[in-house]
Amino acid sequence: MKLKIGIAQVDIFLGNPQANQQTIIDYAQKAGQMGVDVLLYPEMWQTGYALTELDRLADQHGDESQALLSQLAKRHHMNIVGGSVATQRDHQFYNTMFVFDRYGQKVSEYDKVHLFGLMNEEKYIAAGNHSNVFNLDGVPSAGVICYDIRFPEWVRTMMAKGPQELLFVTAEWPEQRIAQWQTLLQARAIENQAFVVAANRVGYDDDNVFGGRSLVIDPLGKIIKQASDSEPTLLVTEIDTDDEQAVRGQIPVFSDRRPTLYY
Repeated sequence: MKLKIGIAQVDIFLGNPQANQQTIIDYAQKAGQMGVDVLLYPEMWQTGYALTELDRLADQHGDESQALLSQLAKRHHMNIVGGSVATQRDHQFYNTMFVFDRYGQKVSEYDKVHLFGLMNEEKYIAAGNHSNVFNLDGVPSAGVICYDIRFPEWVRTMMAKGPQELLFVTAEWPEQRIAQWQTLLQARAIENQAFVVAANRVGYDDDNVFGGRSLVIDPLGKIIKQASDSEPTLLVTEIDTDDEQAVRGQIPVFSDRRPTLYY
């Protein structure tokens, strides 16, 4: 199946949900005009890493973010992998991804499982404990958030269910480790024989400069298209999931697994 993929590589206004929501709306409109089938946003797009202000900023149950993403998906008739936003429920905060199909129906909700100590995430946010697999236009897919990509066993756990053909990654990845970002994503593509679609933000906050380089990678680890390290952009490219099927036919890594030895 051919899919036109869009990645919103944006700057994020720290602690300013209203300004960030307008950015999300603008990029959805651009993607809709270009006939994008699936649009991916970056991590924590609503607030940035304003972790000390979550009492004021976190979206209660994610209701506001879900309503916006659902509306945009339906209006532009495209699937949206909604990056992630800070949510609050049951007196705890989470870093949450919402996924909507082109009819505005939610098909998945995922809380970031691996929390990043270098940004003090674990001091403010609770970790999730469930996987994130879904179908978009009939294509089996999975989604993870930023630091999750450093845990290949977690990604493989999800990608082996199906197996999945697309892996969506949303992040706020700093520029000093941007080479690792690219290498890790290429490794996840190769070992799972899947397309990787990854969105990173640009710009800076009080403590970090972010490295951009959003990209789409094929199942052999080849970069299909890549954004710059610093400029906001809507990255658009087309993939054909039939290519992934051809790769899996050559090297049957999923059927050759021996999971009873791994744990």
